Amino acid sequence: MKNKRQEAILELIERYEIQKQEELIRLLEERGFTATQATVSRDIRELKLMKGTGEGGVHKYVLPSRRQNVVPKFNSSLTESIIKVDCAENLIVVKTYPGMAPAVASCIDTFNIHEIVGSVAGDDAVLVVVRSKEEASLLRDKLRKMIEMM
Repeated sequence: MKNKRQEAILELIERYEIQKQEELIRLLEERGFTATQATVSRDIRELKLMKGTGEGGVHKYVLPSRRQNVVPKFNSSLTESIIKVDCAENLIVVKTYPGMAPAVASCIDTFNIHEIVGSVAGDDAVLVVVRSKEEASLLRDKLRKMIEMM
């Protein structure tokens, strides 16, 4: 039953712009599946679904294979802790309020962006190492956009 429910979840995520777990539960019920919020939450975690911003700025669940086509979503408390994003050569520096850099770095790491080689967090800054100077500039702009969306 779990496998069939998770297959249904993947189909629904592909077909609809599902923004909340309640929507997903309702759509599952329409397909004959009974699931609690805890079950759906566990399924989302196991399927490695994430929330991203689609074409129209809608925050929705996305499939792992579609992550590169969606702008990942920063938590609003993290965006408020970011002071500045800049780059030099193939390095991006994200300046934060004191104590917030580790949380911001962790969030950036979860995006699984191919261009990022790695990141290091201090107390109030995150150093993001990018593969090339060109990719660093593009990624800096992408991060700035993600922050502005909040």
